[in-house]
Amino acid sequence: MEITTPHGPAVAEIDEVDDPRFLLVLTHGSGGGVDVPDLLAVREATAGIGGVVVRVLQPFRIRGARAPGSAAKQDEAWTALVGELRRRYPGLPLVQGGRSNGARVACRTALEVRAEAVVALAFPLHPPGRPDRSRAGELRAAGVDVLVVNGARDPFGVPGAADAARLVVLPGEGHDLKKDPARVGEVVAEWLEARMRPGSA
Repeated sequence: MEITTPHGPAVAEIDEVDDPRFLLVLTHGSGGGVDVPDLLAVREATAGIGGVVVRVLQPFRIRGARAPGSAAKQDEAWTALVGELRRRYPGLPLVQGGRSNGARVACRTALEVRAEAVVALAFPLHPPGRPDRSRAGELRAAGVDVLVVNGARDPFGVPGAADAARLVVLPGEGHDLKKDPARVGEVVAEWLEARMRPGSA
């Protein structure tokens, strides 16, 4: 599905379920796509608990760029495409997330798109070797509960437990979270299952 945004088209890969309970919109990192192991594992695991999963290829990747450029433009495009998806699935609670740069976008825009929660995979706490340039403020400013799943060996750093509603650090994993992607999916599904249970706050 192609979605028009103010900064070019985005492409959404949608996996529907028979009895949907929530909408989960996920996106990629700066140089990646939506078929990476951790995103696919999250898709599989959350479909099993009633999640309509949408994996979005952002406009900058459609253009062939390997870096998102302006954060303001990236966020504006994201807000527009999520708005279109919400219109397609009215009434479903929204959770959004992504890996690496995509996790940053999800945090920055969570309040604007009225997300219930954010799933942040491999959140890049700082550029490699530059712990003085922390991005923890983006996690804390999300305004909604954030699940962070990072590898213990991630050169982009690991956020602190106080920076998220839940922090899961996977031993032996790097930034790509590809050693045991099924475990990533399990962690996300367990957290969302508890949040999306009828009557849960």
